[in-house]
Amino acid sequence: MCSAWLCTERIMAKALSFGATTNLIGTVGIIIAVVVLLIIIWYIGTLNGLRQTKVKIQEAVSGIDVALTKRYDVLTKMVDVAKSYATFERATILEAIKLRRGMSMTERNQAANAMEQAARELNFLAENYPQLHSNENFRQLQVAIMDVEEHLQGARRAYNSNVSLLNRKIVTFPTSIVAGLSGITSEEFFEAESNKREDVNVNITI
Repeated sequence: MCSAWLCTERIMAKALSFGATTNLIGTVGIIIAVVVLLIIIWYIGTLNGLRQTKVKIQEAVSGIDVALTKRYDVLTKMVDVAKSYATFERATILEAIKLRRGMSMTERNQAANAMEQAARELNFLAENYPQLHSNENFRQLQVAIMDVEEHLQGARRAYNSNVSLLNRKIVTFPTSIVAGLSGITSEEFFEAESNKREDVNVNITI
C-alpha cells in the first residue's frame, strides 16, 4: 500500500517515462520516414536522368539513320551518273551496303564503313575518267555527300557523347544500383574507322 501522494508520484513518473519513450519512437519514426522519402526522391530523380539520357541517345540514333539513308541515296545517284562513263556493275559498289530498320550499332558501323569504301571507289573512278570528274551532276553529288558526311559526323558526336555519359553513370555507385534495378544497360559506341573517313574527305575535295 502507498499513500495517495506516493502513488500519484509513481503514476506521474511512469507517465513521463512512457511519454519520453513514445516521443523517442515517434522521432525515430519521423527520421526513418524522412530518410526513406529522400531515398525514393533520389531514386526517381536518378532513374529519370538515366531515361532522359536514353532518349537523347535514341534521338541521335535517328539522326544517324537519316544521315546513312541520305548518304546511300547520294551514292546511288553517283553510281547512276558514273555508269554513263564507265562499264561496271552497280551492285558491285553498293552490294556491301545493307540498310534496314532496327539495325544494331555494329551494323550501322558496318554500313557507314561500306559507304566510305564505295565513295572512295567512285572518286577513284572519277580520277580515271576526266569527263566524269568534270560532269556537273557528279560534282554536285560530291558536294552533297560532303554535306551528308557533316550531318553524320554531328549525329555521331551527339550519340557518342550521350553514350559516354550513360555508360559512366551506370558503372558509378550508387547510380549503378538504379540502373541494375531498372534494367538500363550500357550502349555501344558508333565509331567509323578514322583512316577511312579521312580518305573519303580527301577524295571528294573538288
